[in-house]
Amino acid sequence: MIPEERLRRYAELTVRVGANVQEGQDVIVTGYVEHAEIARAVARESYRAGAKHVIVLYGDLHLRRAAIELGPEEEIGWSAPHLLDLYRRAYDERPAFVSLTGNPNPDLLGDLDAALVGRSEPKELRAASLELITARRINWTVIAAPNVGWATQVFGEPDVERLWVAVATANRLDEDDPVAAWNEHVSRLQERADGLNERSFDAIRFSGPGTNLTVGLVPDVRWTCARMQTEAGIEHIRTCPRRRRSRARTGVAPRESSGRRLRFSPPAAASTISRCVSRAGRSST
Repeated sequence: MIPEERLRRYAELTVRVGANVQEGQDVIVTGYVEHAEIARAVARESYRAGAKHVIVLYGDLHLRRAAIELGPEEEIGWSAPHLLDLYRRAYDERPAFVSLTGNPNPDLLGDLDAALVGRSEPKELRAASLELITARRINWTVIAAPNVGWATQVFGEPDVERLWVAVATANRLDEDDPVAAWNEHVSRLQERADGLNERSFDAIRFSGPGTNLTVGLVPDVRWTCARMQTEAGIEHIRTCPRRRRSRARTGVAPRESSGRRLRFSPPAAASTISRCVSRAGRSST
């Protein structure tokens, strides 16, 4: 598959299945400046799907570093008023959100004061975003954006094409119809989640060579899969690729080993994508 067609398929999957952009809906795309190629493709497919307006918001880690190093104290954690207004209006206007992930400069902030780096996150903007999600006001998705920095972190060399192949495989872009393949996959996951909920397990156990891990589940735990639904009834996929997961768990009694190096990644989309990419394959469970 040529890169142009792969990118088009990826953007189509993001818009049609991930965010499930509706006719006449506004779309907000967020990512780093290094994600521009994918952001543009998502914008094109959003308009093709009938989007009214597409707004792309770019971040730049170099500007964040400059603010931490040289900016005044009040700059740390500052949320730009125009962005706050956009996110607060989204509560009533209900746009679709697409977030691009994949750190293009994983070590850029590594030599700075960790406390300042943590405080440099725009708190009010994060809170407004979280409110939109928890209130189910928006249909949203998070997707991987292959780039040189992320490829180097994963493979030890800037092999972006190799990373693209892994992401494409995990997202079923090599299927004849990736959108149909994903819809079928999500339906299968829902059936399995429903089956687990019917059985009301109180623990799960992982066993194998060198592994004996029991994970206790809290009472009334529910298994969920990829599909979510907004308050208005729009279905969407939180992250692509996606696996089902339990909502809560407790009581771990471990003995676990691995023949592979294990790496912790940040929560939410980044961890999901990293697991799938490291296997260079797709999840069927």
